[in-house]
Amino acid sequence: MRIYTFLLIMTSALASATAQELYHINTIAEIKIHFQEANWDTILDSLKRNQPDERLTGDATINGKKYTGVGVRYKGNSSFNSTSREGEAKLPFNIKIDYTNKEQLLPGGYGTLKLANAFRDPSMVREVLSYEIARKYMPASRANFTKVYVNERYLGLYQSIESVDNRFLTEHFGNSDGVLVKCDPEWSVEQAPDCPDSDQSSLMYIGKDSLCYMRFYELKDQYGWQNLIRLMRTLNQQPERIEALLNVNQTLWMLAFNNVLVNLDSYTGMLSHNYYLYEDTAGVYHPIIWDLNMSFGGFRRLSAGGQLSLEDMQTLSPFVHYKDNNLRRPLITKLLANDLYRKIYLAHIRTLLDENFTNGDYLKRAKALQALIDKEVQQDPHKLYSYEAFHQNLSATADANGQPIVGIAELMEKRAEYLLSHPVFQKGAPVVSAVQHKVDGTQLLVTADVTDTQQCWLFYRNNVGGHFAPVKMYDNGSNGDAVAADGRWSVQLPYQKDAHYYIVAEGERVARLSPNRAAQEFYRVNNSTAAAGRKAK
Repeated sequence: MRIYTFLLIMTSALASATAQELYHINTIAEIKIHFQEANWDTILDSLKRNQPDERLTGDATINGKKYTGVGVRYKGNSSFNSTSREGEAKLPFNIKIDYTNKEQLLPGGYGTLKLANAFRDPSMVREVLSYEIARKYMPASRANFTKVYVNERYLGLYQSIESVDNRFLTEHFGNSDGVLVKCDPEWSVEQAPDCPDSDQSSLMYIGKDSLCYMRFYELKDQYGWQNLIRLMRTLNQQPERIEALLNVNQTLWMLAFNNVLVNLDSYTGMLSHNYYLYEDTAGVYHPIIWDLNMSFGGFRRLSAGGQLSLEDMQTLSPFVHYKDNNLRRPLITKLLANDLYRKIYLAHIRTLLDENFTNGDYLKRAKALQALIDKEVQQDPHKLYSYEAFHQNLSATADANGQPIVGIAELMEKRAEYLLSHPVFQKGAPVVSAVQHKVDGTQLLVTADVTDTQQCWLFYRNNVGGHFAPVKMYDNGSNGDAVAADGRWSVQLPYQKDAHYYIVAEGERVARLSPNRAAQEFYRVNNSTAAAGRKAK
């Protein structure tokens, strides 16, 4: 008997109701920090410039509950340096709740708060909206808004962004026992002498010496350098073997997201930064997107050749870097050179467009977020940009202290039209339906009805934290020699309890995934029935 109903699966036991409250999108939190030192701002400024890892100890009251002995420092690069130079009071914070007491955590187990000041975002919603979109498709931080006070002085409305830390890793990957790599150059540090030329945190391979990479990557575990270098060597020199070391599908989601949203303060843009890599305990790296305040065209540089115009951003090619064979962006050029990966990447672009932009949902969400914070923005005594710019920037270019920041709708309406009219999408894509599986003793049979496809693949894993591996499917109901094709694709493989899978159908130029949001969503093999199930993030 065929069962087509999806069973909704809880994302994680860690994602409890109390965990959600801290980052509840419809709630504006309140954080009150108290220092004994009256010149706390001078101290924090000095620490940021001279001892950036050091913190000033104080107390914090968060949503009415007091936490003692928290550690506070300023954070950020441009969001700190530019606003500080301009004499602004609203500087970004990093607050470590468990600084002096490792048992002291926020509801949900959070140990760190990261508070952003909406630098170069007059709309005030770019970061929160972008993370909301990203979480549909890949592991990404929660984000919402919070009012911040220091020593009873109101600093204004901030964005609160979930830290990529042990709690985050455990929720998304099952544990935090692997190695987290921060891919963001130390801009003030010079490159080690006699090292080959590189380009920021772009994963270019520049030899065996870890000293040549230390300016571009920060590892919490110093024993992880050789594995990271092996990843870069494989990506650049043997990309056909990259599947064993890199979560390719998650990487393609990140690249598609950066391209569609013109998020160029990222791996894709001139600075090639603002992401993490997490090497899990099986030795597979997973990219994690970060720092989205300048998505939707807030940063306009692809290279050192100058800023992109509005039309340049609206018509940014889905194949930027790849079509030029730019070896300084190997994640793009090496992955998209693979026909299957390129088709999956294009499928992700189409899903992002269909689910967020062609239907206008992004603009509805942006308006709802602005309505939520409108009063707070109007009353913010230290807002970086005017209240008029706040309203204007949703639809049109607004001024950010002399920098024109493109309007979100002004960019995305034309961008969605351009991408959907691109020749690569005119051929259509396969259609996948009637996905189901059957357990027969020690064997698992997965079938799907697929039209307009050249080849189908089952991506399969045996546990929640594992890596999906591709298995070829056949258009004949078995794994043997082909018989008359009928559009029903199948594969049989050894049954594993609680296994997960998704399907990729290759078209001539574009693939189709089922579920569309794979692998953030996937089919789950039920131990006792033949039902298909899905994890919904």
